[in-house]
Amino acid sequence: MFGFMLLPDMIILLPAIAFAMYAQWKVQSTYSRFATVEIARRLTAEEVARRILNAEYVQDVSFERIDRRLGDHYDPRKKVLRLSAPESTSIAAIGVAAHEAGHAIQHAKHYAPLALRSTIVPVASFGSQLALPLFLLGIFAQIPILVTVGIALFSAAVLFTLVTLPVEFNASRRAIHALEQSGIVTTEELGAAKQVLSAAALTYVAAAAMAALQLVMLLLSANRRR
Repeated sequence: MFGFMLLPDMIILLPAIAFAMYAQWKVQSTYSRFATVEIARRLTAEEVARRILNAEYVQDVSFERIDRRLGDHYDPRKKVLRLSAPESTSIAAIGVAAHEAGHAIQHAKHYAPLALRSTIVPVASFGSQLALPLFLLGIFAQIPILVTVGIALFSAAVLFTLVTLPVEFNASRRAIHALEQSGIVTTEELGAAKQVLSAAALTYVAAAAMAALQLVMLLLSANRRR
């Protein structure tokens, strides 16, 4: 019933949904394409990440394996860089590892957008879980304050996706610069790594677009029922 109530407004989400589907296809296909192409120097993803961190004098980061394809990430709370294929010498794995090393460098250098994102995380997580239920309850029970609270909480989640964009783009720029300056990869391999990271960046853009349009949808729905 709640979905039916919002159905007319959900039409505005269709472009974002299509873009998100394309972004997921693009990152999966690009990663798979370069997951079997090894770099000439045969360095592993973990070795490359360690070299990048050492070049920036970041030596207090530990490494762990994560058993989830494309689940690579840097945990700033524990200073742990988790890689799904640390032993891989493929361009795909190395590009992703270099990107995550970029996040570790951001943390060590106190990169402001990363600090802001870390601050927003608790509110954004809380908001993403409760925003829609509160909003729908407010609409159904005709309790305006719940509608307002739901929109406010969802706005925090939207802010998180927007702040994530410069954080991710900057990490990729750091990764590409480090790979280029260190001579770890050839010119052709660097171009391939850029393709991998550019494809991954699309997923963050798609997430931000989806969140922003969802917020617009909630605002339109709330305004229509006043």
